[in-house]
Amino acid sequence: MKFFTILSFMAILGLGQLNAQDTYDEIKVIKYEQLFEKINQPTDQLIVVNFWATWCGPCVEEMPNFLQVNEEYKNNPKFKLIFVSMDRAKQLEGVKSFIKKFDIQAEVVLLDDNKRMNEWIPAIDKSWSGNIPVTAFYKNGQKVHFVGAEMSKDELKHHVQTYIE
Repeated sequence: MKFFTILSFMAILGLGQLNAQDTYDEIKVIKYEQLFEKINQPTDQLIVVNFWATWCGPCVEEMPNFLQVNEEYKNNPKFKLIFVSMDRAKQLEGVKSFIKKFDIQAEVVLLDDNKRMNEWIPAIDKSWSGNIPVTAFYKNGQKVHFVGAEMSKDELKHHVQTYIE
């Protein structure tokens, strides 16, 4: 019981590493208000938000770049990566399979808010047409950068280094 309490407390505080099985099982289907709560935190932490989908070729191609950068910075308290899947909620099991296949060790949420895309897409960035992949960078509750296309590892790493220092 004591061990379970300690583990629960660590999970609440976000301490310790998520293992792969936790990542796959904890994919939540959310609405855009919940996403904005996650990214608009008044914290010095850089929150990198990548919008992608399992059916998007360029998204799948850039995924290893994000995974490598995430691996490099995962222990840095000033860095957090969130993958926002644009798949439909009924495709949740497919997203979980994708996460398992790629062994994604970052937070993944499935944004199921297609009926209000005209509200939340311009709220992420006014220049965003809705294409994916795109990546937004947030710090201190504010968007600091937006990339409306696929990113190389070097480009992603450059932006991360720019905003965590």
